[in-house]
Amino acid sequence: MEASCLNPAILIGERFRKLTRPYIFPTVPSGLVKIIKGLVQPIEQVMEEEFYRIKRLPPYVFAEVNRMKAAARAKGEDIIDLGMGNPDTPPPQHILDKLVEAIQNPRAHGYSMSKGIPGLRKAISNYYMKRFGVSIDPEKEAVVNIGSKEGLYSLATAITKPGDVVMVPNPSYPLHTYGFIIAGASVWSLPNYVNETGLIDHIKDAILHCSPKPVALVLNFPGNPTAEVVGLPFYQEVVDICRFHGIYIISDLAYAEIYFDENNPPPSILQAKGAKEIAIEFTSTSKTYSMAGWRCGFAVGNQHLIKALTHIKSYVDYGSFTPIQVAASAALNGPQDCVAELRTLYKDRRDTLIKGLHSAGWDIPVPSASMFAWAPIPEKFKELKSLEFSKQLLQNAGVAVAPGIGFGQYGDDYVRIALVENSQRIKQACKNMKKFLQS
Repeated sequence: MEASCLNPAILIGERFRKLTRPYIFPTVPSGLVKIIKGLVQPIEQVMEEEFYRIKRLPPYVFAEVNRMKAAARAKGEDIIDLGMGNPDTPPPQHILDKLVEAIQNPRAHGYSMSKGIPGLRKAISNYYMKRFGVSIDPEKEAVVNIGSKEGLYSLATAITKPGDVVMVPNPSYPLHTYGFIIAGASVWSLPNYVNETGLIDHIKDAILHCSPKPVALVLNFPGNPTAEVVGLPFYQEVVDICRFHGIYIISDLAYAEIYFDENNPPPSILQAKGAKEIAIEFTSTSKTYSMAGWRCGFAVGNQHLIKALTHIKSYVDYGSFTPIQVAASAALNGPQDCVAELRTLYKDRRDTLIKGLHSAGWDIPVPSASMFAWAPIPEKFKELKSLEFSKQLLQNAGVAVAPGIGFGQYGDDYVRIALVENSQRIKQACKNMKKFLQS
């Protein structure tokens, strides 16, 4: 054999040429070709099929109201938007100053830490001790998220799989349900009427009848959209139930600092005895410090859940922009007068709304926390249900609200009204709605 034939590169080249020689197809009868073409789905149809996770999501309920709102504004109409829970006040000045200072550091513009910078995790730990008397290990029991929404979804991805079941109150913040649905799990809806039939009874019933056993339970108090609050005895009973059955608890505490009874601030589930064995809690700077667009939140609690969340995040993000985390640390460590002032602002708006709707003949429950009012549709309009009633308010009163159906089927007799306009605008909204409701 010639020496050149022993060269591996030449041998590979020969094989490649043999593999890439034009292949001669046998002649196929034209009739058979037509049959084959009829069986093959056109590539355009194949490529336009809905993806698995997209098929699991229903149409976005708020989209129609948002479209109508945008169309009205395009015509120059004045729409008072009480639909989205988007704070309209700026962050306190000392937080803005810290952000500007941190941005000046030339080393602050690279990738950050997915887990969160140590200073912010320590600030979170200090906040939990001061506010709730709960000790948090900043290394093992805390992680920073790009807002609570990202953290909740990442946790759903980390701990559930197709076939798992998660218990979620209904109505609830949409991600509490659809974060797990996107992850492939199934949701057992718990009718969310704490003060009526009792959420704890529904939890017990779900555990008794659900097969397989639920993996986790989601809680959110003060509630979005319901504005409901619970006390520590409620949390203790739920923790005892879930510890007995080996079920994790995921608590969303985003509205912890927006409350109106100064003598009764909302508790953390981690204050309950044994909660750290099964519970993780999410909260955020979004509402407390009007930093919604900054996207900076955090999770604390059970080490196993924190580790799983941290591990998932390490694959999908590099954390919030470092100067934002520095400013968030200043928010948690700094003076809290600004938070008390914000509570007063929302309380004044709440009172303006309640008084204005009462004069319109629309009596609604007075929320004791959160930035929302959960309003039963007036009897006269109840048959419309929430989406049509929301559209009617937009068209006839120039007021945008969130239809309750967007938070679950048990919310269809309600609308959510957000306290995100100043008191004068809320007064005007009430006047506009009064004209419509009494017409």
